[in-house]
Amino acid sequence: MRIDGRDYRTIWLDEDGRRVHVIDQTRLPHRFETLALESLDHAARAIRDMVVRGAPLIGVTGAYGLALAAARDAGDAAIEAASAQLLATRPTAVNLRWALDRVKALLLAAPSEVRPALAYAEAGRIAEEDVACCESIGDHGAAFIGAAAEKKPGRPVNILTHCNAGWLATVDWGTALAPIYKAARAGVPLHVWVDETRPRNQGASLTAFELSSEGVPHTVIADNAGGHLMQHGLVDLVIVGTDRTTRRGDVCNKIGTYLKALAAHDNGVPFYVALPGSTIDWRIEDGVAGIPIEERNAREVTHIAGLGPDGAVTEVRLTPAGSPARNWAFDVTPARYVSGLITERGVCPATEAGLSGLFPDFDRV
Repeated sequence: MRIDGRDYRTIWLDEDGRRVHVIDQTRLPHRFETLALESLDHAARAIRDMVVRGAPLIGVTGAYGLALAAARDAGDAAIEAASAQLLATRPTAVNLRWALDRVKALLLAAPSEVRPALAYAEAGRIAEEDVACCESIGDHGAAFIGAAAEKKPGRPVNILTHCNAGWLATVDWGTALAPIYKAARAGVPLHVWVDETRPRNQGASLTAFELSSEGVPHTVIADNAGGHLMQHGLVDLVIVGTDRTTRRGDVCNKIGTYLKALAAHDNGVPFYVALPGSTIDWRIEDGVAGIPIEERNAREVTHIAGLGPDGAVTEVRLTPAGSPARNWAFDVTPARYVSGLITERGVCPATEAGLSGLFPDFDRV
């Protein structure tokens, strides 16, 4: 995608083919900075501290983290330890485990002397697969936006999204935002309602940054405004992403997604979830009972950062110093509230039969 007229991906290799570069998403939208990852610890810290975030990008970064580890020590014990360290950084997004297992299995089956090269090559394949996958998601999802446009000729389609499931959450294109980019480039008139997404404000910072860079009309709203907009006919459809999807179609996404799904259901607004097949966790049936929900530092709730009048990014406290806070990062939306799952292989109902029909070849273990 484009930033200031230049094409970027969220992760890429240095000219030496060893150092890994990423966009530091903790600096956006006020600063655009990149960061070089030169070791396993750098990669783990980037994932844990949300320098990179979004399930697909976390998976690719984890894969490159194993490559960085193998370049230092390609022994079995070192590979196992590196995988465990990376896996512990973010427990909810299943893509991380999927990518680590894929690279680790390849390495452990190969002689140690060829493991570094194999790891870098496999991480690169995962990255390229993600780009193709997200573009395909965009093509399939854009059809819903086009259909909505046909029902209101001459007026823009109003789409609500929650958190950031754009290209910053993947290697390129994104999941939930990919259909929006595809439709906008095809000339479909549209407008995006961007939930601020407290407490880390990925909507207000990252999604708004992306849409601004792409020239897509949008408006940032408070998280609690979505239901009101739906009641007044100002939302034609909702598209969100997911960090983990169960075999029966429950979706786990940024905290607050469940409330949007309830409001959409009550108002007859289609609620779509965009995801790559790698996000499906075939081991889990009930998302509420089975998906581990990450709880992050309470400081993300009690404090907020923004651009001050002096041009510097400043953090301020929102809450009384003596008030405790809790910070659950995700919630689960049951499949019954999902109108359809938009994947790289097409669209299906949020059911086990629907997912199995599209992904009969995927490992169910």
